[in-house]
Amino acid sequence: MFSPCIQPTEGLLFQDNGESRIDSSIHMFFMNYDIAVVWIDHERRVVDAKLAKRWRPAYVPMAPAQYTLETHPDQLKNFQIGDVLSFETV
Repeated sequence: MFSPCIQPTEGLLFQDNGESRIDSSIHMFFMNYDIAVVWIDHERRVVDAKLAKRWRPAYVPMAPAQYTLETHPDQLKNFQIGDVLSFETV
């Protein structure tokens, strides 16, 4: 929130303690730009992906998720429901 933009190669990965639709939901209040949101379950399988528009009240995934990836809108095309992801530290 409150940042001027997100770069095409940037993103934030949030991890919840367990899977939930409500706990992994997001709001877009106070956001100055749209983002791609990818929800991922405990098996690291993509359960939903959406373009989240700035200043919208809420986005909730279609299925419970443990991880929420927020990234540049151009990255949305790289994720499909059912994809299995791996996480690496850099």
